[in-house]
Amino acid sequence: MVEARRVVVKVGSSSLTTAAGGLDADRVDALVDVLAKAREQREVVLVSSGAIAAGLAPLGLAERPRDLARQQAAASVGQGLLVARYTASFARYGIRVGQVLLTSDDVARRAHYRNAYRTLDQLLSMGALPVVNENDTVATDEIRFGDNDRLAALVAHLVHADLLVLLSDVDGLYDGDPRTPGTSRIDEVTGPGDLEGVSIGSAGKAGVGTGGMVTKVEAAAIATGAGVPVVLTSAVHAADALAGRPTGTYFHRTGKRSADRLLWLAHASTPRGTLRLDAGAVRAVTERGGSLLPAGLTGVEGEFVAGDPVDLLDESGRAVARGLVNFDARELPRLLGRSTRDLARELGPAYEREVVHRDDLVLLRA
Repeated sequence: MVEARRVVVKVGSSSLTTAAGGLDADRVDALVDVLAKAREQREVVLVSSGAIAAGLAPLGLAERPRDLARQQAAASVGQGLLVARYTASFARYGIRVGQVLLTSDDVARRAHYRNAYRTLDQLLSMGALPVVNENDTVATDEIRFGDNDRLAALVAHLVHADLLVLLSDVDGLYDGDPRTPGTSRIDEVTGPGDLEGVSIGSAGKAGVGTGGMVTKVEAAAIATGAGVPVVLTSAVHAADALAGRPTGTYFHRTGKRSADRLLWLAHASTPRGTLRLDAGAVRAVTERGGSLLPAGLTGVEGEFVAGDPVDLLDESGRAVARGLVNFDARELPRLLGRSTRDLARELGPAYEREVVHRDDLVLLRA
């Protein structure tokens, strides 16, 4: 933490709102006090949940709705309240706030990814503090994105952060239910092997968010695998985490930075369809780092358009890679097994290209 110059902090709904819904101004102010202090030494990006939870009470909802339409309505009301509260609270320190709403589909695409990075980097260079949230008002599948834990890990990678701090309502990762006598906190995680046999709960206890310890451990795995270490602790210990004092669970980095956008493609995109490959195409993609050509295609499933993410399946039906396809689903059946030269001669030069280019393709772990 002492060496970190750019930090992403993620806070969950339960740390900002009451169980009945609605923002808790004192909790927001307490968090802002800590972030403002930390910002004296380093750049801070805040990934904040709470939009849906903040909109419950104003809309007369007693609990988080299960249907998508009412979740989106609550997010629409709550997002404005959330950012207004942050704006007013940070203004006490003369800090400007910039709202950034993201969807995974947007940032998996090359141009949109660059735009997101430029926006966040420019906000930081101009002295503003970005407040990032998922665009729950328009998101569909993305609205169940792990209570923003995974989004925070991907944002940490996007902005080239030196550290990710996940703030929860539990002060770290335990080797069982922390409410059960005899369980103990895990202070450090050096790799996946440290978590073998550890029972990880699946739900938060406040009832206003969607995440739990499972999503936080998954987020930590994404971040550390991309070279960003993680501290997981409770919101009440945020000051300790940002001051570099021992607290919570520290996840050591396990990998190096990968190609920026491909991390989003692997962990944030939802495949719109599947492409079946023959054995030769599988080897070309997985072993030789090649693009997927029409000659290696044996089947197409789903409804998608050019630019959508699709999974690439081997002959046994296992997804071996994911990529952004260059053709609509309706175009592909007549391309199966054919060479690009023949396709260009018959259909025109627009068909002399890859089905999925290697720059838009990421391998999936077995």
